[in-house]
Amino acid sequence: APLIFVGTTITHLFGGSAGREGAALQLGGSIGYQIGRVFKLDEKDLRIIVLCGMSAVFSANFGTPITAILFALEVISVGVIYYSALLPCTIASVMACQVALYMGVAPDAFHIDFIPQMSISVVTRTIILALLCAIVSVIFCSALHRTERFFKKVLPNEYLRILVGGICIVALTFLVGSTEYNGSGFTIIERAMAGYARPEAFLLKIIFTAITMGVGFKGGEIVPTFFVGATFGCFAGTLMGLNPGFAAAVGLIAMFCGVVNCPIASIMLGLELFGSDC
Repeated sequence: APLIFVGTTITHLFGGSAGREGAALQLGGSIGYQIGRVFKLDEKDLRIIVLCGMSAVFSANFGTPITAILFALEVISVGVIYYSALLPCTIASVMACQVALYMGVAPDAFHIDFIPQMSISVVTRTIILALLCAIVSVIFCSALHRTERFFKKVLPNEYLRILVGGICIVALTFLVGSTEYNGSGFTIIERAMAGYARPEAFLLKIIFTAITMGVGFKGGEIVPTFFVGATFGCFAGTLMGLNPGFAAAVGLIAMFCGVVNCPIASIMLGLELFGSDC
């Protein structure tokens, strides 16, 4: 837990393209496991308390307690949900969210200015946009895995690998002439929700994130996934005649679902990030 905290802080401090939720999940799981060991829980209860830790820290991070519950239950084993952990994870998630709010941590939320009227045309274009986001999610996941394998093959020494990766990120930042693709990029996500995104933004974020994570810097992929989905959705939706802000929201949720394989949590994430009115 301390090492992943320090490692993620260093990644963000020096401009690595990563989120914070990967560290949060590892922190929560690690703390939950250690608590379970202290209380000498059996294997079944140890698994549940690890899920509680993951739910709690995800909830406190994003301010999305329902998503945190379902995400922890879905992501731990694709296709299998441990219903015995539902109530404990609910208690942990809600309490963590309330503590974070009490400490002044504002929940993540976005506003969509325009929701199109339901029609066959809008539904069809939304489905096409979702399919395109699925393709981009495959590209994103492949880029992460292939970059990691490539760097491990070319540079077996992990210290040299992370040094070269850091130099690559610095060089790319100067080449692009902007720090928009360093860090989590929440400002760019908000801009995409307002209807503006550069056509190349999603590709550049994929490259920055693949190098950052591939060489061994610590962090998470979920917020970069939000970035890629929102900017791609805004760009592609505009070409398809959809409202760019609405398309960015669809892109964010579709991309998240494609990357983490958690459809129920993705639906709840949409409700909690954008509000039930949307």
